[in-house]
Amino acid sequence: MKDILEPMMFPHNLVLYALLLACICYRKKGLWLLLAFYYLAGNSFVANQVRAWYGSYSAVYTLSAASNVVVLGCGGSQQTLPACAKARLQQLSALMPQGGSVIITTRYCRPYVDYLLSMPGNFAIDCFFGGDNTYKEFNSLAVKPELKPDYILTSDFHAWRVTQLTAHHGFSAKVVATSSQTFRRVNCGINCLVTVNLTNFDFYSKLLSEFASYGVFVLTRGWTDWYQPDGAL
Repeated sequence: MKDILEPMMFPHNLVLYALLLACICYRKKGLWLLLAFYYLAGNSFVANQVRAWYGSYSAVYTLSAASNVVVLGCGGSQQTLPACAKARLQQLSALMPQGGSVIITTRYCRPYVDYLLSMPGNFAIDCFFGGDNTYKEFNSLAVKPELKPDYILTSDFHAWRVTQLTAHHGFSAKVVATSSQTFRRVNCGINCLVTVNLTNFDFYSKLLSEFASYGVFVLTRGWTDWYQPDGAL
């Protein structure tokens, strides 16, 4: 009973019930629309369906030593390696236990290379700065046809955009994604249909930012040079 009643007392769920009460009392269409938006955006059952759909843009593969894998950069510095980069390299090591050919597109190569070499496997590593965003990284790969990636490794919340860019550049590579907390399914019990979860709002925020980013790219790629690698300008 505690697991059912306690979530209903959370502030975001009290807001939900207050909105419902306001809708019943005032009977305004605008309030009903606001309630529907708030409920659907925060409902875990609905969000889990969207997570399942979005997850279809990446998959888990067993990579052979003959595979050519591109690991997209994830920031960092000359001394530090961010958590997202570690997750990608750990995923790579797990999927490619025998080692293989790896291309990393990041500004600071040394932490990436050192971390990957510390793992089991015989990796042949090539690292270069592809650009300070995903679009520049893909354009850098496009002018190096000899690389011909078989797989492109990124984070799960970039999987859809990376899939679109892979098709745009004519690559036949498959997209492999590391998982993050935001994109993992939320437990949906008996109270799932009458509560909202703040995690889902964060999920939709990241999802919409990915769609918006790619939308701006589609609209502006024909008349700007924002997406060209610095060396190509």
